[in-house]
Amino acid sequence: MRVMAQLAMVMNLDKCIGCHTCSVTCKQAWTNRSGVEYVWFNNVETRPGLGYPRTYEDQERWRGGWTLGKRGKLTLRGGGRLRRLLSIFSNPKLPALDDYYEPWTYDYENLTNAPLQEHTPVARPRSLISGEPTKITWSANWDDNLGGPHGQRDPMLSERVRLEFERTFMFYLPRICEHCLNPSCAASCPSGAIYKRSEDGIVLVDQDRCHGWRMCVSGCPYKKVYFNHRTGKAEKCTFCFPRVEVGMPTVCAETCVGRLRYIGLLLYDADRVLEAASTPDEKDLYEAQRGVFLDPSDPAVAREAERAGIPTDWIEAARRSPVYALIEKYRVALPLHPEYRTMPMVWYIPPLSPVVDVVRDTGHDAEDHGNLFGAIEALRIPVDFLANLFTAGDPKPVESVLRKLAAMRSYMRDINLGDAPRESVAASVGMTGVEVHDMYRLLALAKYDERYVIPAAHAEQAHGLEELGCSLDYEGGPGMDGPFGESSGGASPIAVENFHLLRERQTGDTVAAPVDKSRRVNLLNWDGKGRPEGLFPPREGES
Repeated sequence: MRVMAQLAMVMNLDKCIGCHTCSVTCKQAWTNRSGVEYVWFNNVETRPGLGYPRTYEDQERWRGGWTLGKRGKLTLRGGGRLRRLLSIFSNPKLPALDDYYEPWTYDYENLTNAPLQEHTPVARPRSLISGEPTKITWSANWDDNLGGPHGQRDPMLSERVRLEFERTFMFYLPRICEHCLNPSCAASCPSGAIYKRSEDGIVLVDQDRCHGWRMCVSGCPYKKVYFNHRTGKAEKCTFCFPRVEVGMPTVCAETCVGRLRYIGLLLYDADRVLEAASTPDEKDLYEAQRGVFLDPSDPAVAREAERAGIPTDWIEAARRSPVYALIEKYRVALPLHPEYRTMPMVWYIPPLSPVVDVVRDTGHDAEDHGNLFGAIEALRIPVDFLANLFTAGDPKPVESVLRKLAAMRSYMRDINLGDAPRESVAASVGMTGVEVHDMYRLLALAKYDERYVIPAAHAEQAHGLEELGCSLDYEGGPGMDGPFGESSGGASPIAVENFHLLRERQTGDTVAAPVDKSRRVNLLNWDGKGRPEGLFPPREGES
């Protein structure tokens, strides 16, 4: 047993209202700069819908994730080393800009500078890529609330769902990088630029080693790795590692209006990951991944964790982890597309709301557990769809989760109305009344420090947690000084804007980087040493 720690997230889809606050705040924090205008590390999709990029779940087209070979060995769906080497200069499995969308701004100058005229001037859209006038035809959430027109092309819809589409449902699905235990993006990278941190399992891109081959974009089945067309580098969700290292939640979780996100630590057996990912039957992958997780309250697991160098307070955080409780204790969280065999670490509690709505619309009591249980069994369309998303098509785990959520509603209603709680309701889903009450508290009433149990990084982990530095970063070497002052000793712990990006922004000539600001200096990247070009007036004798 080789114990490792993994930061993970669970999202309760019953509480997502589709406000996109998480997407906007993430955009402002991480991708509000040139080269990544089209990039959304966090996005919220309407399901059924096409997703972002369009139809990213169609792996027959995109060839992402892993598949089992004839001998039961895991291989990349996109092909082995030889195939990737032959297509390294012309990768045919890349989403085009149209599959994402062409980002735009508006010609606001026309509003302010237009002369007096009979008609009101307008701000026409202009492409942020070319600067030319453009027509808006798609965006990151173009199918927002439109389950009908675009949703019928959702790759996860079965023929059975299509025939009854008008009677089906709609819900919101927030998505970030899954920070998988078996990441296919890292396995696809020819230069080894994508790596998984051994301290907390966060998957990152080393900007110095990235050569822009874009094999990672193809290899990720969730299409959560993006290409920065200005720096020529790959970028992806960082799980806000500068924040979690000091015990703070990610930006998307911090700003979530519905309080639907939970972040916590999981301990897992790294020696069993490959075996679990190689499970022959796709429908068994959910249980196989659960089998990888370890009980932090087990003394034997705690001893092995300490031997592996995991700090004591991290083990204690794993015991209090809301993620562990939702996945293992209550078993109401499910992984997104386990059939991709990447062992995703962002899990979801499927929505019960569509079932409740159907019962209510029939005029029956939508909180009675008998009615809800019957509706779950009869309402096969949403269960099948949810199963295609979370359990590789197996409806039984989804039905089990929905029954537990329905039982929680009925059990807690009796208490809130002053009636005696019915233990039979809890027993009908294999739980006790105390467990149902605790699950209700976690899902409905949990406070900030209960939803986010994030242990801070230790000083002894600092070196390992830093970004991989350039091999030329020795004293006095090329990596130690530059146009923004000399380094203060080693790689910066966060590179929201790296050297190459800054250089491009300062010398760019596009709408995203205007010509008149080509000598701009970013003070956030200056440590007070040296004389960055353009910061001070030139000295006498200097040109």
